[in-house]
Amino acid sequence: MAGELSLELGMVTIDCADPGRLATFWSAALGTSVEGDYGDFVFLAPAARGRRVARGFQRVAEPTPGKNRVHVDLIAKDRVGEVQRLVELGATQQYDQLGVVPGLEWTTLADPEGNAFCVGQEVDEVQVSPAGAQ
Repeated sequence: MAGELSLELGMVTIDCADPGRLATFWSAALGTSVEGDYGDFVFLAPAARGRRVARGFQRVAEPTPGKNRVHVDLIAKDRVGEVQRLVELGATQQYDQLGVVPGLEWTTLADPEGNAFCVGQEVDEVQVSPAGAQ
């Protein structure tokens, strides 16, 4: 392969029934605003923290057939607080993953249209004793 790699992740687009509704949720979740609303396509402005990956929402007729195969992972300094805030915005908390991956805990949620996403937090690794060990 000749030449320099020219691909980079430019946008994450979420298929949905109501792009405006989902853009409202995600703009509040990420601390940004709607940059463009074209009816079937809605785009968010870049996040204030300078992230380069754009977010878009695209109307599709078909519902999500089950668990989405690609999902968004967000990182927080206060996972529990952010999960609570996102639930108040309209997300549904699914389950927690604690102690599965050393140094990381996360909560899986669903946005208002049922698309799964996670909020993770780096944690100090704790040595867990085998069951029954004293």
